Amino acid sequence: MGFPAEVRIVEVGPRDGLQNEKTDIGTAAKIELIDRLSRTGLRSIEATAFVSPKWVPQMADAAQVLAGIHRDPAIAYPVLVPNEQGYERARAAGAQEVAVFTAASEAFNLKNTNATIDQSLERFRPVLERAAADGVRVRGYVSTVLGCPYQGAVPLADVVRVSRSLHAMGCYEISLGDTIGIGTPEKARAMLKAVAAEVPMPALAIHFHDTYGQALANVLACLEQGVAVVDSAVSGAGGCPYAKGASGNVASEDVVYMLHGLGIRTGIDLDALAGTGRWLAGLLGRETGSKAGKALAAQ
Repeated sequence: MGFPAEVRIVEVGPRDGLQNEKTDIGTAAKIELIDRLSRTGLRSIEATAFVSPKWVPQMADAAQVLAGIHRDPAIAYPVLVPNEQGYERARAAGAQEVAVFTAASEAFNLKNTNATIDQSLERFRPVLERAAADGVRVRGYVSTVLGCPYQGAVPLADVVRVSRSLHAMGCYEISLGDTIGIGTPEKARAMLKAVAAEVPMPALAIHFHDTYGQALANVLACLEQGVAVVDSAVSGAGGCPYAKGASGNVASEDVVYMLHGLGIRTGIDLDALAGTGRWLAGLLGRETGSKAGKALAAQ
């Protein structure tokens, strides 16, 4: 199968990228990050998460962030919600798209959400029902699709079952996440093929962390299977609070550079995106985690 002609990048930096930062970023900076990203040509920007501030203090200002951004009607700004209570808060703040999350690993799910996989799926049912009634789109995340820090290998059958359940419940898109970044291209390809046998490829997205430097190779392997939605974080920000040593998401700039090199359309201005990545890195007091971002800055 050839590459897709066009790929939609789902920018997860403002949520998945920032949720782990120990120092408070500040509401104004989060709003500015999203507004800068909105000017790069991105069509999907995950803005924040309506989760317990006790567990994820960085997301305590979710309502203020959502209220403060300049929303472009052509851009989706999904927000993460863990349950019905989170959905209510998100809707009160004006969210028009939400995302729910579970894991393919039973051990990870218990550690992360204090629930079994089946319990977490049941927790989403009222969210999906209310979202359908409200005309709100719901995206589903499945984490640990290529391995778990607690149980090790994750059977493909479990990844398929969870993905199929979320899709059947009404999630328009299922994002398949290698949370600890241990996947390699052949394993990533096999996982995607197994899920695509049960869930239509246009409803699938991929989400790779770069812990072992394999993320771009994994993205390429999955593009060859026909996937056309890629999650990534500007400047390679992020990690997972429940996965020790898991480094950041694949950098959006690096993914876009590769896609453009393959002749795949994204609608994204790479220079503007790289500039935003360097701005964010400066804000966080470190170098950008994007190779393309560094190279463009040096030109």
